[in-house]
Amino acid sequence: MKFTKMSLVATLLVGSSAFAFENTKVTGDANLFYQTTDANSGELLRAKDSSADFGVNLNVTTDVLKNESVEITAGVGYTVLSTLGVENNLVGNVWGGAHTASAGTGATYQSGLGGAKVEDANWFNEAWVAAKAGNTTAKLGRMELDTPLAFTEAWTIERNTFEAALLVNTDIPDTVIAAGFVGNGNGTESFGQNLQSNVYALGLATGGVTNGNGTFGTFGTNGAYVLGVINNSYKPLTAQLWYYDVTRVATALWLQADFAKDGILLGAQYNTMSAASANSKEDNVFALMAGYAVEDSISVKLSFSEVNDNGTLGRAGFNLATNASTSQTQLYTEAWWNYGQNTIAGTSTINLTVEAPTSIVDLGLFVTSIDHKAANSDLLEIALSASKSFGPLDTSLVFINTKVDGSDATNILQAYLTLNF
Repeated sequence: MKFTKMSLVATLLVGSSAFAFENTKVTGDANLFYQTTDANSGELLRAKDSSADFGVNLNVTTDVLKNESVEITAGVGYTVLSTLGVENNLVGNVWGGAHTASAGTGATYQSGLGGAKVEDANWFNEAWVAAKAGNTTAKLGRMELDTPLAFTEAWTIERNTFEAALLVNTDIPDTVIAAGFVGNGNGTESFGQNLQSNVYALGLATGGVTNGNGTFGTFGTNGAYVLGVINNSYKPLTAQLWYYDVTRVATALWLQADFAKDGILLGAQYNTMSAASANSKEDNVFALMAGYAVEDSISVKLSFSEVNDNGTLGRAGFNLATNASTSQTQLYTEAWWNYGQNTIAGTSTINLTVEAPTSIVDLGLFVTSIDHKAANSDLLEIALSASKSFGPLDTSLVFINTKVDGSDATNILQAYLTLNF
């Protein structure tokens, strides 16, 4: 099971079921993530080359006002990230980038952490209020977002969020219009303030996407404006158009169309990004996808993408909210683990995804072949996953093999435990 966010349409339809709260609700999850790699020693399960982290997310939503003319709701989310002291003992690295690391006393710390002790982190990841009148909803505050080029990455143990104002309207049948301003974010973005923790400099954050202690800084240089339209008038087809103006950084356009009928899956994506600098050249990427799905049985998808090789930014299709070189992308060809490699300039990528839920365990096969033409090197990633839910407990075991031209293949073994409440 690949970790994904709520679907884009479901997230943006905040004017309907997403705000049907009754009184006050408390939800959340507790997570334990573990990884071990043979990249440095040729052996798995070595403490120095392993990572672990524990995280708890608590969310509270409540109705503030509800009558015939207006509905007002509010929500607060809090994240706690802790190693529980396993660093420099059972493992030598952590998952989350929100941790900080400091020299300790009274204990001997392994060289894997550079002689440093990892500190716990906690922060408010969400704090928002929303008002719905008719078919229009306004949402203001700290929140998750899911748009093609600025989104919350939910694959890791911590989640980047945004301080934004969002307006969504559904007056036009089968159409969602969304407009917003993103002022701040706590992702490790390449174009905003550098508020990353020193765990990045020490090379310790296996899956980090947030700044130290979840600290928020200016998104881009002076914030970003976003406008999106999603149409589903012809039911098998969902079409999207998104425009971004990341002030003093870049403007961008994202087009996408997805077709699904009688098990047949087809998709096309195109993104172009124009840097704000003088005499800049556009960066662009296109992606195509074809697949077939049998409900509750198996799905197979084959996709291809290509990035041009002469753009100013040097990549396209990446998440503006996190570090460009490692950020996740919503391109069909995204790899299981080597995120962002398919967004580099002059890159062609082929991805095969096979998912097969069974009565015993849900199985997944993810094969990604990336040709970095400019660097004259290829990357091949093969990932196998096995997932099973036991009531509120979700479990996954993943094996990843990565081969880069001129280097030995590396193996990674990951275990994910998530208790939902």
